[in-house]
Amino acid sequence: MRRLVIKNPKTIRRKVYDYLREKLLSGEIPPEEHLIEAKIAREIGTSRTPVREALHNLELEGLIESIPRVGYRVKAISAQEVEEICEIRRVVEELAILWAMEKAKDRVIEGLKENIRLADERASKGDVRAFVELDAQFHETIARCSGSQRLLELSQTLRRHMLRYRIQSIYSTDNVLRAIAGHQGILEAIQKGDLEGIRQAIQHHLRQSKEDILRYAFKETSEEER
Repeated sequence: MRRLVIKNPKTIRRKVYDYLREKLLSGEIPPEEHLIEAKIAREIGTSRTPVREALHNLELEGLIESIPRVGYRVKAISAQEVEEICEIRRVVEELAILWAMEKAKDRVIEGLKENIRLADERASKGDVRAFVELDAQFHETIARCSGSQRLLELSQTLRRHMLRYRIQSIYSTDNVLRAIAGHQGILEAIQKGDLEGIRQAIQHHLRQSKEDILRYAFKETSEEER
């Protein structure tokens, strides 16, 4: 790891956490790798306390797991976990859209239209990495318009867990274009007020995301075994 430059001591804990989290989500720290508190602190140039707190919080997020008398290990790709997350997300997002349509249909439609416009624009310029943030904004727009803070928090938590698996697969142009098409399908169903169409659009979008994740994960695994 490169040395982490920290200028403001008041934000050391947050910076260490954000730094490690980004390394995990980007795949720079790969699945199964061991994370040793003292080693990380030495490498990034800080004390062990903020590293210890960051690792604890990352464990709570489900990005790493504690190994007794060893330290932490980056959680491996699990097809079962991907299946579970996608299924739970389906239920949560269907509810979020129903509530958003009841409380702020026009606002959610305008927000999703603008999001898709920006995503198309960035994709046409080859900036597929920008879609990671735009994808988050798409789903959070729906959750925020639902008017439920609990639903928003749950949606964000589930998406963070899925992002750990999806971060590399989503950097593929084909995957991004499929995801944008999935978003467009959801938007069109909302505009029509078609509840069954909304359910089908969400199911299709999450199923496609799951397939992209698993395709990438198993491709990486098979390549490593060669």
